Amino acid sequence: MIPRLHFAHLPTPIEELPRLSEALGGPRLLVKRDDQTGLAFGGNKTRKLEFLVAEAMEQGARTLISGGAIQSNHCRQTAAAAARFGFECILVLTGEMPPKPSANLLLDELFGAKIVHVPDRKDRDRILRETFERAAAEGKKPYLVPYGGSSPTGALGYAFAMEELMKQIKDFRSLRDFGSLDYIVFGTSSGGTHAGLVLGQRLFGFKGRVLGISIDESEEWLKSHVSRLASEASEKLGERIEFTPAEVLANADYCGAGYGVLTDAEREAVKLFAKYEGLLLDPVYTGRAAAGMIDLIRKGYFRKGETVLFWHTGGQPALFAEKYANKMI
Repeated sequence: MIPRLHFAHLPTPIEELPRLSEALGGPRLLVKRDDQTGLAFGGNKTRKLEFLVAEAMEQGARTLISGGAIQSNHCRQTAAAAARFGFECILVLTGEMPPKPSANLLLDELFGAKIVHVPDRKDRDRILRETFERAAAEGKKPYLVPYGGSSPTGALGYAFAMEELMKQIKDFRSLRDFGSLDYIVFGTSSGGTHAGLVLGQRLFGFKGRVLGISIDESEEWLKSHVSRLASEASEKLGERIEFTPAEVLANADYCGAGYGVLTDAEREAVKLFAKYEGLLLDPVYTGRAAAGMIDLIRKGYFRKGETVLFWHTGGQPALFAEKYANKMI
């Protein structure tokens, strides 16, 4: 039996996006609301943390250590999980520290996380490792939560999310009127969500395509990393399934000027979802993934009669970070 806690609000709902679909003149659009998973404003990391925190408990850990950008959604949810289950939390955060904490960084502090600031990203891995070693030497029994929760254990959250989706599709009466779900589209970076969905696709028989829009990584790296991670995650379930890079669908055409750099494409995507559906995206992940999906719709990548599900992975607190809020309107 794989250790798992149950604190996410599941299943997350599926909603139609008829006004956005009409405005884009594209396929039928649905959204899977993983921004409503419940932990500290929700997001995709909650599904992963159900397995990761359970593993930490099983190992007797007392401290959760992780890292990410200053406005990391993953770190915010990790800090919340630590607070909920009585762990100390140390976060190694990279980038420019704002004069005053806001958005995810503010929430990290409210949850009681200790912040280790790393100005230069090239030093991040070294300082994360040193932080872990120091905590171990001090007897804090640390558990390292990987970047983005992306490990074989964390990926299981999205393997079982695919099972959840398959059950919902069966019950989604209007979807049955015209056939099946053709595409799942989502943002991918550290690869855990992507790997879990690829594994879940194989396990639970999803017949459509699983398309990850890269936030910051190359297509070649994603295909290699995600296939390896999916293979390793399958071992956790008792029998290894070998995935190849050719089985991973990724698009790295929308990485823009780099991670967390807001461009006109992300800005337009956030505004379109808000204007036509009253739905908020974040400027880094869902904003970039949606921008990619919108561009693909405009280029005719999806046929008009197809159904595309956008998997909303959360992240809206980042909208309130000064570096993004001042550039959004």
